[in-house]
Amino acid sequence: MFNVSESIVYIGADDNGLDLFESQYKVPFGVSYNSYLCIGEKTAVLDTVDVRKTDVWLTNLETALNGGKPDYLIVSHVEPDHSASIPAFLKKYPQTVIVGNEKTFLLLDRFYPDMNAKRLVVKENDELDLGGRKLTFVFAGMVHWPEVMMTYDKTDKVLFSADAFGKFGALSHDEEWLDEARRYYINIVGKYGNPVQAVLKKISTLEIKTVCPLHGTILRENLGYYIDKYNVWSKYQPEEEGVFIAYASIYGNTASAANELCSALSERGVKAETIDLTRCDLSYAVASAFKYSCLVVASVTYDGAVMPCAEAFINRLKAKNYCNRKVGFIQNGSWAPSSAKLMRSAFENFKNVTLCETDVTVSSSLDGEALSQIIKLADELK
Repeated sequence: MFNVSESIVYIGADDNGLDLFESQYKVPFGVSYNSYLCIGEKTAVLDTVDVRKTDVWLTNLETALNGGKPDYLIVSHVEPDHSASIPAFLKKYPQTVIVGNEKTFLLLDRFYPDMNAKRLVVKENDELDLGGRKLTFVFAGMVHWPEVMMTYDKTDKVLFSADAFGKFGALSHDEEWLDEARRYYINIVGKYGNPVQAVLKKISTLEIKTVCPLHGTILRENLGYYIDKYNVWSKYQPEEEGVFIAYASIYGNTASAANELCSALSERGVKAETIDLTRCDLSYAVASAFKYSCLVVASVTYDGAVMPCAEAFINRLKAKNYCNRKVGFIQNGSWAPSSAKLMRSAFENFKNVTLCETDVTVSSSLDGEALSQIIKLADELK
């Protein structure tokens, strides 16, 4: 618990024991479930937490209330990591009015069909008067669920931004915002660039001093930096000029080709980074692919196809609307290399992706011909 301002208290909880966020993304440093208490003449709780931390959260809430009772519970997002503690909350505070939009209650009734509570249905730009403190609602549909809404506190100039501007990592883990915020955005929200652009336009009219997301760090300074990152990501623009090389190697020869390309690019003054698709969580690879202006996928030919982890990587990029980049390929095969042709065919279905002319072919191990092709590919990418 801590104060965001004199009248806003953080009552969320860290989850350092969670291994997979949404049962698919590794979170080695856990995650935070952020919840807030906004205090005026009346009080409003903004979101609950995952059921894993219900007891901790209810204790924090009771302490922050200091003997009082909440008047409202604002539901920004119905996904269970933010709503699963509602039944326990209502059992303890049954008089509380639940605040949401029409889609909020449609989804709440599906997750919690036995929920019996007073309801206040709000529309975009409606005000909730807490007595000397007014909250307004900014709808953020499909960032990244249809019911999502943000809440703006006019008094303290605080934007409660739902999942937007969130990141992986518990608050107890001190780290830079960018890398884990990028990984969170690209993998969780990344498909919905147009809705994000629409919301950025809406909040540009607000005077914002603090951003309070539902996961990760509360943002107080240099807010233009964070908003600019969201603008770049949601337009599917690269953050940096450079080449990301993602490889799937069995015996190390494809990895050697990837590293040779990385060295050739560095010699040409091009920033390059590699990742081993066979050993990484794909969320890291996908996030880095979006970071750079160019991508090279290197894969052995396996069962006459692309190595499964490389195929999964390409499919994940497609699902997240990967575009506006240049892409090249490295293949390996001892008798019938075909992975480059298959990868090229897959990327031909991507929007606004330029494919390099040179495909590097490794015949089991690197030889002079493969090295010559690597040089040609590096020249295309520089």
